[in-house]
Amino acid sequence: MNDRYSGPQRPVARMVSWNVWWRFGTGWQHRQDTIAATLADLEPDIVGLQEAWATNGRSESSLLADGFGFHSAFAGPSLPPVPRPPETPDQEGVELGVAVISRWPIKHTWTHLLPSSRPHPLVALVAVVEHPLGPLPVVSTCLEWEPSLADDHLAQAQDLVELTDSLTERSSGDLPLVLLGDLNAPPQSPGIKVLTDAMVDSWSVSGDPEGVTLSSQNPFAPHEATEQIDRRIDYVLTRSASDRPPPRVRRAFLAGTVPAEHPPSDHYAVVADIRL
Repeated sequence: MNDRYSGPQRPVARMVSWNVWWRFGTGWQHRQDTIAATLADLEPDIVGLQEAWATNGRSESSLLADGFGFHSAFAGPSLPPVPRPPETPDQEGVELGVAVISRWPIKHTWTHLLPSSRPHPLVALVAVVEHPLGPLPVVSTCLEWEPSLADDHLAQAQDLVELTDSLTERSSGDLPLVLLGDLNAPPQSPGIKVLTDAMVDSWSVSGDPEGVTLSSQNPFAPHEATEQIDRRIDYVLTRSASDRPPPRVRRAFLAGTVPAEHPPSDHYAVVADIRL
């Protein structure tokens, strides 16, 4: 058994952030199976999903969580807007949002509205997980990607810093906050610098400097996304509770990268093992 699971309190938690590409493209049902298989191999503790789907009282996150005996929460709307009209019949009436899946029970959830110039609201999902060591705040979100809305991206990043300020100040425990997101910008961009000035980027601590989460080698890659393609735009960020040292990142790596005609998503997942 992996040594990160030694002891009853699981001192090292595996966090995953993954944009799972909604029901875009072809063969989303096959991709769903591959997403589940990839997560099963990873044995995660907390998963943040972006571009997750929900319809008719079901959600992608609840189906995945049920398969592992985990807990889940879903919220929307998020980015990108769903196609109108639908591109295929199985997109009809399907919501696109963000989600949290947790090994441990989720005590509270709420949605946080992000500033946006778009006609529909955008949200971050906040979930307080009942970890054995205390409450563990988790945020899952997706930020603006359109180059013409760069001001929105920066405003959303600043808003997330204010949100994490509030959450860490209000936290009743010693565990860090974890932000899992498709932040749609590389580490050197203004919005990401705002976030990493306040939070620890788990990848920069222990990951491959050349790590790319939206790769042109992926057959589903959106080559039109010139600001994001062949860059690392997905993140696991952490922020310590007040007066606590920064959490230690044991390692960070990518998942869902096996070359195939039908990979799990157009994004690769970011995985970080964090000592709590």
